[in-house]
Amino acid sequence: MKTLGQQLMAEFLGTFALVFIGAGSGVVSGAVAGVLGVALAHGLVIAVMVSALGHISGAHFNPAVTVGAWVAGKVETLRAVLYAVVQFAAAAAGAGLLRLALPESIWRESNLGSTAIARNFGITTGKAILIEGVLTFFLVLTVFAVAVDDRGVFKSVAGLPIGLVLVFDILMGGPLTGASMNPARSFGPALVSWTWTDLWVYFIGPVTGAVIAASVYWLAFLRGREVSVPRTETPIGGGPEEELLPAE
Repeated sequence: MKTLGQQLMAEFLGTFALVFIGAGSGVVSGAVAGVLGVALAHGLVIAVMVSALGHISGAHFNPAVTVGAWVAGKVETLRAVLYAVVQFAAAAAGAGLLRLALPESIWRESNLGSTAIARNFGITTGKAILIEGVLTFFLVLTVFAVAVDDRGVFKSVAGLPIGLVLVFDILMGGPLTGASMNPARSFGPALVSWTWTDLWVYFIGPVTGAVIAASVYWLAFLRGREVSVPRTETPIGGGPEEELLPAE
């Protein structure tokens, strides 16, 4: 039986890895990685971390995913709040370690891999919110399909589909908004590099997209349907069907 403490630790580790590797790839993208490298770095780290830790915490690693799961009743309010707090803390820690590991001359140019709106491409604040919302919609819809729905393929392919969504989302949206899809991913580098420009966009867009995706999937495919397996067997679960032990 998993304890809440174990679940929070899993969320911390997964989010930490996402920010350290993802933001790190953003720091070196101009010289080495490029948008394809950034997309692959984010997709691979999520695929591995979801596969490694999904059976413990559900592997949200993203406050927007947690909000979506909460809206659909797949995670209770207290756990959702604790998950979000830990995700933001892990993002700050991951960005902090990245800053410590890299010379300032390298990370300062990209503000530690902070996400930013490409206003030189004509992307306005409204367009950025729309793009982030749509990208997050695809991410959360996929999360629900493979990790919430007990008919999903999670046990067969683990985090691969979720990681691949990040890849194609970043290939499209990376040059336009940074393709965050994750308030914590944007918050960590912004805090550590003290770059707050347009940060609210990366809260409103992803959370809105996540809520819409969760609502659409629940209304279209899950409403009125009895779950055929215990919620503990579907990784993102943890609702009323899963009894938690208190943290030690």
